[in-house]
Amino acid sequence: MRQNAPDAAAAGAADTAAALSEPAAGKDKAEETPPQAPPAVEPVNPPPYFSGRRPSDHDRVAAENARSAAQEPSLWRGDPGATLGRAGLQPRAAARGSVPPVGGITPSGPTTPVPNVPPVAAIRPPAAPGTDLPPPAAPPPPGAFLRGGGSARRGGLGSDGMDPADDAALLATQRLLSTSITFAGGVDEVAQRLWQALRQAQPELLTALPGDPEAQRAHLAAALTWLVHHMENPPALVSGCGRLGAVLAVCGVQWKQLQLVGAALAESLRAGMSPGNWRQDFDHAWRWTWQHTYEWIVHGGTLAAYQPTVWDAEVVAHERRRSDLAVIRVRPFLPMPFRPGQFARFEIPGMPGVWRPYSLAGAPHRDSLIELHVRAKSENGVSGALVHRVRRGHRLRLTGAEGDMGLPETPGRGVLMIAGDTGVAPMKAMLAELAATEDTRPAVLFWGVRDLDELYDIEDLTDLTARIPRATVVPVIAEGDSGPYLSGLVTDAVAAYGEWSRHEVYLAGPPLMLANTSASLLRLGIEPAQIHHDPPE
Repeated sequence: MRQNAPDAAAAGAADTAAALSEPAAGKDKAEETPPQAPPAVEPVNPPPYFSGRRPSDHDRVAAENARSAAQEPSLWRGDPGATLGRAGLQPRAAARGSVPPVGGITPSGPTTPVPNVPPVAAIRPPAAPGTDLPPPAAPPPPGAFLRGGGSARRGGLGSDGMDPADDAALLATQRLLSTSITFAGGVDEVAQRLWQALRQAQPELLTALPGDPEAQRAHLAAALTWLVHHMENPPALVSGCGRLGAVLAVCGVQWKQLQLVGAALAESLRAGMSPGNWRQDFDHAWRWTWQHTYEWIVHGGTLAAYQPTVWDAEVVAHERRRSDLAVIRVRPFLPMPFRPGQFARFEIPGMPGVWRPYSLAGAPHRDSLIELHVRAKSENGVSGALVHRVRRGHRLRLTGAEGDMGLPETPGRGVLMIAGDTGVAPMKAMLAELAATEDTRPAVLFWGVRDLDELYDIEDLTDLTARIPRATVVPVIAEGDSGPYLSGLVTDAVAAYGEWSRHEVYLAGPPLMLANTSASLLRLGIEPAQIHHDPPE
């Protein structure tokens, strides 16, 4: 190399001598000059072309530019550590040369080995549908209510995504809830005392719920039983509480009215036990359970404004009154509010997504039963399945009540009801409401049918009107032998019966019957505002 480039070799030797002489000169100068603060900004690492030679003009210009930039005011006035997540990097770390580049090699020190990084755990595959919902809050540790101890995780997650320790805690809580109800006299007695406590503390809550006191107590007993049985299944528990919250929102319940339910429930349990049997772990278990149940109920209630509320119901009675007609009674599992005269849409198993409207015959102030009058033109469709294939014990789904028909709010207004065929169902609901509330306003029902065989519900209607002080049912037979009833057109019978200017008129039946009856009433001088019926579908 010296033979090929003598000038380059000489220049290299001169540079090496100068580099070796600079540290000694710098040391002497440092002993004579007091120490000064380092410059504001220095390069973190030496430039990649550093080889021990003197800085060139290009190097001096770059260093001068860096010093000038460091003297200018900065736009950032915050803590640099805040933007880095407090990762341990200091603002002057670069100046001190303490930030090692990748590989652990520092400019002025020996090579340090890179520490071993533990491997990242593999991603857990998703659980089966319906089981991957985590609990909304940490459950109590296992044995917390029994021994007051803490919880330590043992092993991995179970097949359902739950920690085994959490499963044990839920089972322990379930045993405490069940045992406390047994010590308190059973679920029916606890529900009875709870209903009494709520009537004293929150009477508005019970007023908002449908059904008489007996039906409300039955709902409370069923709710307590369901809660204890599903305590070990958080996804089902969260989903069920959410659906209950949606139903309570439809009923008009205010969330502040539920805040005292937990205390009332604990008192109902304690009052049913012998002195000394009420334990602290019972109290803790019920308080923890109600705290989370309340949160899930409120969450479900907020969702009611964004999605339709659906009720599940069980068929408790099925009667074939004619070859093509059935009277079906169903009981919703959750309170179902409706006004007498309204209708709801039903879905049956085997035909998902197909909803058909049916009037609701029943008394929401009396019990929780809903009665359907279904006529099927064939064995197909929803109506055909309800008449010919649905039996007691089958499950149905129904939406919230719809329709504007209902008893007039003004007590002095009489009620004139005109029904054709199965249109008698909403009229029966209004008569049942008059009987349940002991209303004394005058009410007359004209039921127009083709022949005597179509009076499929006359016995129930007769018994119902007998319990109402001023109610009457008038069957009208259009064809054939009329027996003890009126014959002819129902509109003629209405016109001949009396004067109806002080009555609210309600119509229900086939579309053609609605049109003809409305026209006849207008000719009788009835104002259009007095005539009420749902639009035909």
